[in-house]
Amino acid sequence: MHGTNTNKEWLRPWLEAYASRGYVAIGLDSRYHGERAHSKTAYRDALISSWKNGDTMPFIFDTVWDLIKLAEYLTQREDIDPQRIGITGISLGGMHAWFAAAADTRYSVTVPLIGVQSFRWAIENDEWEARVNSIKPLFEEARIDMGKSEIDKEVVEKVWNRIAPGLASQFDSPYSLPVTAPRPLYLLNGAKDPRCPLGGLVVPLEKAQKAYEKTASPGNFKFVAEDGVGHEVTSFMIKETSDWFDKFLKQGSVTSY
Repeated sequence: MHGTNTNKEWLRPWLEAYASRGYVAIGLDSRYHGERAHSKTAYRDALISSWKNGDTMPFIFDTVWDLIKLAEYLTQREDIDPQRIGITGISLGGMHAWFAAAADTRYSVTVPLIGVQSFRWAIENDEWEARVNSIKPLFEEARIDMGKSEIDKEVVEKVWNRIAPGLASQFDSPYSLPVTAPRPLYLLNGAKDPRCPLGGLVVPLEKAQKAYEKTASPGNFKFVAEDGVGHEVTSFMIKETSDWFDKFLKQGSVTSY
């Protein structure tokens, strides 16, 4: 899955590389991106509309629903092994992969890149600015509606609760990562990524590790924060993703509940 304000075509070289190695590789436009955008500001407009009206969830959850339907379609195809479906994504796409795997066990192997974070921790520790700035017009609109002179943690919390209910509470990483166990999960982040601060991952990683140990599958969980790397994807991350998929989708056995 692609990141914010890009599209599935941006993933074409990656998809072609996987296809050349025997995978059925699929890229999907997230909602209000690529062919699913009716204008250049479609995503921004959808986010603001969600804040105003509360009737859609364009940030993460609506696209995760699409990924659930995609899994349903893929498991019906004769050319696809329904027990060996992997998912990965970059930035926003990493969040899509993370939550799709939490919601649907048909995604048997998952590798989110530069996407996993703790929304609640960021609010409580004033580490939300970099994430907010990635979709700032939404938060500016909320600030105005709330009569604030600047965006603060109250604005941030209200926006998340409005456009993605549960994102900063029961669906946040301390709760959604552990439910992926025992299915293979590899989290790849940059050690200096301000959108995914490492301080917010201490508790989620501890809980995820315990879940994998409890299901007798500690080797199915891995986390790497690449030194000196910010919010960017590196060749190391691409290779690690490929190797993880090969290990569990081609060579190993996949356990799903």
